[in-house]
Amino acid sequence: MSAVPRSEKPAGRFRRMLDRLSSSQEDLESAELREDAENTGCTRIGDCQDRQIVTVTGTLRTVTLRPRAGVPALEAELFDGSAALDVVWLGRRSIVGIEPGRKLIASGRISMSRGRRVLFNPKYELRPLGRE
Repeated sequence: MSAVPRSEKPAGRFRRMLDRLSSSQEDLESAELREDAENTGCTRIGDCQDRQIVTVTGTLRTVTLRPRAGVPALEAELFDGSAALDVVWLGRRSIVGIEPGRKLIASGRISMSRGRRVLFNPKYELRPLGRE
C-alpha cells in the first residue's frame, strides 16, 4: 500500500483519458486556458488583486458597446479558466479583431468596480487565430 494519497500521485495515461472523457467541455476549455496562462507567464485572473499591475491572457467571451458617463466604451469579458475580467476601452466604439472567441494578452492596472475586476484601456496583443 502506498503512503502517498491518490490525488498526489502522478496520473497515468489511462487515468488522464478517463478524466477527459468524464469532464464537461467547459471544464476542458477552462483547464486549457489555465495551462495557456501558465505557459505564457501571465498572472491568473483569479489571483489578481485591486490596484495590481498585471499581464493576463484568455479568451473574450462577450464584447459590447456600453456608454460610460456619455462616452462610448467598448467592454469585453476576458476569461482565463480561473476567473473573468472586464476589459474596457474608453472612447472606442469598436476595435478591429476584438470579438467573442478571440484570444488576447492584456496588460494594465486592475481596479475593482461593483465587485468585478476591471482593466481600463489596457495594452493588448491579439493572439494568432491559427493557434487554436
